[in-house]
Amino acid sequence: MGLLQKAFETYEYHQNLAGKVEYGKEPLAPCAHKTVQADIEITIDQDGRFISASARDKKEPKILIPVTEKSAGRSGTKPAPHPLCDKLAYLIPYNEGKYRRYVEQLRAWQESDFSHPKLTPILNYITGETIVGDLLTAGIIEQKAGKTSGQDLLVCWIVVGLGLDQSGPCWTDVSLFSAFEQYYRRKKSEEGRTLCMITGEQAVQAKQHLKGVVSKHGNAKLISSDDKSNFTYRGRFTSVGEAETVSYEASQKAHNALRWLIANQGISLGERIFVCWEPQQIKLPNPMNAFLPQLEEKLTPSDYQIQLQNTLKGWKSALPDSASAVIAALDAATKGRLSVTYYNELQASDFMERLRDWDAHCCWLKGRRGEFGVQAPSIWQIVNCTFGTQRKSKAGAELVTDTHLLRQQAQRLVACRIDRARIPADLVKKLTVRYASALAYEPEIRENFLFVACAVTRKYRYDQYKEEWDMALEPEKQDRSYQYGRLLAVLEKVERDTYGNDEKREPNAIRMMSVFMQRPQYAANRLNVHIKTAYYPKISPTDRVYYDSLLQDIYSMIARCGENEAGRPLGETCMMGYYLQRKALYTQTENGGKEE
Repeated sequence: MGLLQKAFETYEYHQNLAGKVEYGKEPLAPCAHKTVQADIEITIDQDGRFISASARDKKEPKILIPVTEKSAGRSGTKPAPHPLCDKLAYLIPYNEGKYRRYVEQLRAWQESDFSHPKLTPILNYITGETIVGDLLTAGIIEQKAGKTSGQDLLVCWIVVGLGLDQSGPCWTDVSLFSAFEQYYRRKKSEEGRTLCMITGEQAVQAKQHLKGVVSKHGNAKLISSDDKSNFTYRGRFTSVGEAETVSYEASQKAHNALRWLIANQGISLGERIFVCWEPQQIKLPNPMNAFLPQLEEKLTPSDYQIQLQNTLKGWKSALPDSASAVIAALDAATKGRLSVTYYNELQASDFMERLRDWDAHCCWLKGRRGEFGVQAPSIWQIVNCTFGTQRKSKAGAELVTDTHLLRQQAQRLVACRIDRARIPADLVKKLTVRYASALAYEPEIRENFLFVACAVTRKYRYDQYKEEWDMALEPEKQDRSYQYGRLLAVLEKVERDTYGNDEKREPNAIRMMSVFMQRPQYAANRLNVHIKTAYYPKISPTDRVYYDSLLQDIYSMIARCGENEAGRPLGETCMMGYYLQRKALYTQTENGGKEE
């Protein structure tokens, strides 16, 4: 019940927003109301006379309509009319059963103590039975062979002539929402009471719960028990009441709040929805993105850590002690069942610290020369670089990940980040294997991939071995894969030094990278011979001396790693050694380091 309890708590904090329409956002539905996509607007006057009708654009925002418990969860086999706005099938007299129920229900509300000035004109218009002719004249529906088209179109009402305070659309009238909410609460109060597992109080039990919490899964419910003939609760309980008891009002508030949060703040990954919020609606950072906002200034490693800490202090200073963070992921197991695939709730300050701690270790220099400073990759970038397939787009090449993989792996990484779990070893291995296939990617994809791979590797080495890897070149680093990565960068740079400005050919070091990762000594020997035969004669004597000295130092460091390591494939630290040595070489070239 944790998710529904937090959603209920959120509704209680913001119930003053219930029914208020804000442009560009889905409104928070009051109890006994839901948001729907309307198709037809009918305007009538205060006496129920038809004025006009028009079709609503599908791009227009959804509207709020009153619903009963049965109508909110109705299906084709269990028809139940909505109290006011409904599909055309319930408003035309040809469908006698649906039409009669709609009129009886509307009249009962209109004759109650909680009536509203808009109800009488609408009731008069419907009982006048002219709606089909009016819509035919307006050209919105057609009638062929005695059958009326558009019976699945939902009709909403605009009533004019009631005065400035009462005239206008039904879906923006807060007084109308309040009238039905009070009317239906009075009607439900006649039913028996039971213990509500959300509020802990005695209240009228909900017999049905709202569907459509996630708009992509319109018929899926979080709580459902109508499958009595199979295995929903058989073998454990004899009735649904033994499994759960939630009051009608608590269910309405929790489900409406959850729908409101998902519609306005949810992050969609294919069919899965992620949502992160604070019940008082205090702004929280997105757990999918880097904790530190994108800055124009280039940050050094030490500046980056200071900026992270300052950002954390800034977030904490704006948070009250009672603030909490709720993170949930929802997906539809079937068309009718909505499952919670991930859930966590913690103090907001602790949530901030966990985001900061992840980014403090999962970060790296960005750019060939580190020209963009230290940054942390987002969850999106990590998943796309690990599992994405290169595709051409108008903006250039990009990595696109299958939605099934995207939602699974994104949730996996979010859980690691929030729960302070170790970054998955198989993900690092996958990145290392893909790094070996760098030739298959466009240069811009390759650079972004290397940045993400180094950041993830740095985080992995901290999680597994508590190692703090510097983002500055360490020539004396006692790590075989790191030193071979340096070697690859030097062999690549020698060949690139002979290229002209327009040369687009890939160096042999990049072409042989997959072999280099599996058989480093064999590939290094072949590249070394080829470099000295084909490219050494084309560079200056000073450069030859410099590269010979550098290669000798690297081979000396590799030899210290032991003879038994010679035939083993390279590990993930090769990427960091390659990046840092390449950065150092380009920086020295710009500063005249080799001449010196």
